[in-house]
Amino acid sequence: MNLKDLYIDFFVSKGHKQIPSAPVVPENDPSVLFNTAGMQPLIPYLMGQPHPYGTRLVDYQKCIRTNDLESIGDKTHHTFFEMLGNWSLGDYFKKESINYSFEFLTKVLNIPINKLAVTVFNGEDGIPKDTESAEIWKNLGINKIAYLGKEDNFWIAGEAGPCGPDTEIFYFRSDDEVPDNFDPNDDRWVEIWNNVFMQYYKDNNGITELPKKNVDTGMGYERVTAILEGVNDNYLSSVWIDIIKKIESLSKFSYEENPESIRIIADHIRTSVFILGDEAGIKPSNTDQGYILRRLIRRAIRHAKKLEIESSDWENIIANMIIDKYKKYYSELNKNKDIILDELTKEKNKFNKTLEKGLREFEKIITNVDKVLNKDLAFKLYDTYGFPIELTVELAKEKNIEVDVNGFKEKFKAHQELSRTASSGKFKGGLAGDSDKEIKYHTATHLLNAALKQVVDKNVHQKGSNITAERMRFDFSCDHKLSDEEKQKVEELVNNWINQKIDVTVKEMSKEDAIKSGAECMFIEKYPDIVTVYSIGDISKELCGGPHVKNTSELGKFKIIKEEASSAGVRRIKAILE
Repeated sequence: MNLKDLYIDFFVSKGHKQIPSAPVVPENDPSVLFNTAGMQPLIPYLMGQPHPYGTRLVDYQKCIRTNDLESIGDKTHHTFFEMLGNWSLGDYFKKESINYSFEFLTKVLNIPINKLAVTVFNGEDGIPKDTESAEIWKNLGINKIAYLGKEDNFWIAGEAGPCGPDTEIFYFRSDDEVPDNFDPNDDRWVEIWNNVFMQYYKDNNGITELPKKNVDTGMGYERVTAILEGVNDNYLSSVWIDIIKKIESLSKFSYEENPESIRIIADHIRTSVFILGDEAGIKPSNTDQGYILRRLIRRAIRHAKKLEIESSDWENIIANMIIDKYKKYYSELNKNKDIILDELTKEKNKFNKTLEKGLREFEKIITNVDKVLNKDLAFKLYDTYGFPIELTVELAKEKNIEVDVNGFKEKFKAHQELSRTASSGKFKGGLAGDSDKEIKYHTATHLLNAALKQVVDKNVHQKGSNITAERMRFDFSCDHKLSDEEKQKVEELVNNWINQKIDVTVKEMSKEDAIKSGAECMFIEKYPDIVTVYSIGDISKELCGGPHVKNTSELGKFKIIKEEASSAGVRRIKAILE
């Protein structure tokens, strides 16, 4: 049985309710481009909002992290990965959480106790040592315990909010004899699970004990699968091996000859499939998530050329395998299959033309170069035409010209920092990130959605939103640029509703009843069977995680700042509340 199924079944047997994976593109979190951890979509509930499914939850979550993009190609890194998680929202705490983890690892997965070790919080800055967790582990027979400081074993998102010690579980990933003492710096010990105990609250006044404590745990699916199957290369586990073999068969190289390029193609096409398959409708572009998607596809294409893959539809062959492999767990991949395959092919064809232009540009550049191609020209070839530095060096060598590789690396590093800032982000403001202003903007998106349906077309649907304390951004399906008259009517309608001082109400009901009642939602697949429905009078009814204001009169004056294209068939409105 698949590790995902084992995990879900185990925690369901312990009274947890399975919740669906949230989309990879967050609905209302401006601090990150993608969901980067299993807990991220649960932030409102960790802050105290009641979850429709109760206080014990379990899921597998789609995650994307691109801050380590240049590390992809080694044995362990992935841009897309799945996180297995279980949560207690003010229900059980340390004893039950640790016992569940121990039972799952040793009884369900049959991992020998002597191959397990843990780290716990050593106490720091007036916060006491977590002796409670250590004692629970000892009573279970785990004696390999290391005490570490805040940097390693204390969790807080951002500057303020719920926080607390965590205990990390390690597995001895080696055929060597298991040492008697546990050294967390010994690379043979690999972290497999992290249990975070949110028992404190941090603000400007310091740290206080929380009356309602939460547990948040996370286990990496790919890493644990590789461990259970006894391979020290994630890409040789059952998660990847069929895809790796297919790429080998399409190329002129074996995995042993060029593991890096084969891993990059496998990883980047998988991540691209999940981004394109997401209901947010992301397409390759030069901004935000679309920029990351374009980089991933183009990087995969470059490595396909390195492997001399000649099959004209190699990207679709691999994408089809990935869709088939994951559609049981993520139905949106099958639903959006045609979009995924079409966009991959379009981007490949576009980039191949760009590469041809780049080769012509290279020939032009080289005629004015004497002995050394400078860093600016080398970076231009990379940034504008997608030339990896290795290709530039190879082409220059044929002309007996050197390349300022060190200078290029400096420019590239600065570019990487910008990219990392754009693509990773942090949980802005920690778990306390929902400011009053952001809550107002969240409610205003519902009014805007309703107004667009009345003014533009009843078939307008939300395709995404991004909210900060300064403004709201709302993407919606629409086949034309809004006229000045349409924008004015939308603005007037929203302000009219605000002035009517309409109550915002909330109800819990079955998903089926919510849809029957006419409630709209952006990603129907992500919602559990019991949902929260927010209504604004007779104007708007939407499935939503919240939070919202109590009455529209709290919003102030709504003003559209800009209306523009977002992607094909999708428009974007930026607006403020004054």
